[in-house]
Amino acid sequence: TWNSGPKFADYYVDESVAQGITPVFIYYQLLQSSPAGGAEDTADLNNLKNTSTMHSYWADFRLLMQHLGAYSQAIVIDVEPDLWGYIQQAATGDNGATIPAAVASSGDSHMAGLANNAAGFAQGFIRLRNKYAPNVLLGYHMSMWGTNTDPVWQDTPPNQIDALADRSAAFEQSLGASFDLAFGDPSDRDSGFDQAINGQGSEAWWDATDYARFDQWLGRFVRDVGLRMVLWQIPLGNTKMRAMDNIWGHYQDNHVEWWLDDATGTHLAATVSAGVVALLFGGGADGTTSATDDQSDGVTNPAAINGNNLMSYNADDDGGYFRHQANAYYDAGAMTLPSSNTPASNTFHPLAPVRLLDTRFA
Repeated sequence: TWNSGPKFADYYVDESVAQGITPVFIYYQLLQSSPAGGAEDTADLNNLKNTSTMHSYWADFRLLMQHLGAYSQAIVIDVEPDLWGYIQQAATGDNGATIPAAVASSGDSHMAGLANNAAGFAQGFIRLRNKYAPNVLLGYHMSMWGTNTDPVWQDTPPNQIDALADRSAAFEQSLGASFDLAFGDPSDRDSGFDQAINGQGSEAWWDATDYARFDQWLGRFVRDVGLRMVLWQIPLGNTKMRAMDNIWGHYQDNHVEWWLDDATGTHLAATVSAGVVALLFGGGADGTTSATDDQSDGVTNPAAINGNNLMSYNADDDGGYFRHQANAYYDAGAMTLPSSNTPASNTFHPLAPVRLLDTRFA
């Protein structure tokens, strides 16, 4: 109900289109819904089977579809980040049908005949999209940790990664829902943020072997499920600019450097070859680095702390690094997507450019 009407979704689409951007919504509603509290997994799973909550939930998503269906252009929705990971962890045999959910039992007439489990829940999104907004592309949000093993965080040996990706794919397929693409998030906080705020050590930083694990896992999952992937919540920190002194809003990270400051282009090419079609940048918590002057704190060129000697390009919290690298990426010509291993039903044109966007959705 944000804005009178409610018109929030319309305003967001209109502003995105005016900037030449495909609108992307992150539909992250169940966790914040009443009445369940406590840990995220408990709150999610309890709300999922609460008939009153889900009656309101389906009405809310239907309202969004009715608004977005008024547009002729493609609009993307990432459906419930994190939730699917918690469902998989609680499921028996990576089967979403083993987790209860109020679908037909919610009393919403549009859900009639759908099973009261997580598979029926997934199918409910497809049903409402098909009826009210066929222009909308629905994204399944894949959480690597849904298997209870995070291959990057836990340094899984390469010979074990394919089996984990196969399990994640089997869970997605158990839902029986025709999603259009997949979403994933490599990390939602800058490495420096995780060290300073969350007390992590060197494991907070990705190295070349971590990116190789990530690409291997992505490639296997994409091929298994037949869906291209969008990466979301990529942190915006860097280790180059003086502005990055690891204080609030100015935390260091290396994801932007890995994909956008590699002279050989092989880093981005490997991730694209794994099946990624877009990179969406922006941390998932207050205090993470922004590519705008979000802090308005005047921190531009403090003393270097670890070899970050480049003077800031502008007053943006990251020293203007993302803006600079994104411009260079587009000036050189956006990377095209390979046609090999492209699912026949994929909505994205196989030769469309890999898109970059700095934004925060949550």
